[in-house]
Amino acid sequence: MTPPRPPLPDAPAIAFLASKAEGAQLALAELERAYGRVAPEDADVLVALGGDGFMLQVLHRHGALGKPVYGMKHGGVGFLMNHYQRDTLVERLHGAEPAVLRPLEMLAQTESGTSTGSLAYNEVSLLRQTRQAAHIGIDLNGKPRLDELICDGVMVATPAGSTAYNYSAHGPILPLGSSVVALTPIAAFRPRRWRGALLKSVTEVRFRVLDPYKRPVSATADSHEVRDVVEVTIRESHDRTVTLLFDPEHNLEERIMAEQFIA
Repeated sequence: MTPPRPPLPDAPAIAFLASKAEGAQLALAELERAYGRVAPEDADVLVALGGDGFMLQVLHRHGALGKPVYGMKHGGVGFLMNHYQRDTLVERLHGAEPAVLRPLEMLAQTESGTSTGSLAYNEVSLLRQTRQAAHIGIDLNGKPRLDELICDGVMVATPAGSTAYNYSAHGPILPLGSSVVALTPIAAFRPRRWRGALLKSVTEVRFRVLDPYKRPVSATADSHEVRDVVEVTIRESHDRTVTLLFDPEHNLEERIMAEQFIA
């Protein structure tokens, strides 16, 4: 179990980070005038201004600092963000509820023999690069489980990412803290009725591209793409966590729960 984070100081040092959108940049200037400017490495908390895509960028760039991150929506999709409000920010930070996320680690091997590692807070997905369907074998903890999946692609999604691409591909929504990941096919052709699987988060998943030259496949960890992969291994990170902060009335766990009751 991850130890609880220490409480924020009464007057926390806040590093503001903003997407390139005009509204986010205006909010950045407004907040820095009100609360000052601090570098991320010197801050007690990071405040991200933008949408979910920008939040993922912040987690990838600054997650290793171990600072809690509070997002405020100034973009398109804001599932990971709180509502924007300038004047009560410090009070909201002190009252915010934490959500601890543990990302996936992806190791992708390519046709050229290179190996590329990356983290994914939402999902790792494999997708066909041409008009021809991908042929992929699936091993779990070193044991073959599916000899050949013919599909447009396949993914492994975390609970935090289960309401994103995974849900669009008809995968299940996972409760936060469930220690489960979703293995979800994308437009599976064979086995035609295979709907995917729920796996313990400690499961090591290995995808084998069975015909990489005729049917090339790319792998993407959140937004980091690696093309022409021949094998992709995915496991939960053992040593990396990030803490997101949410207003109590609309925390991440409640949002994930609410998504399951939307008609």
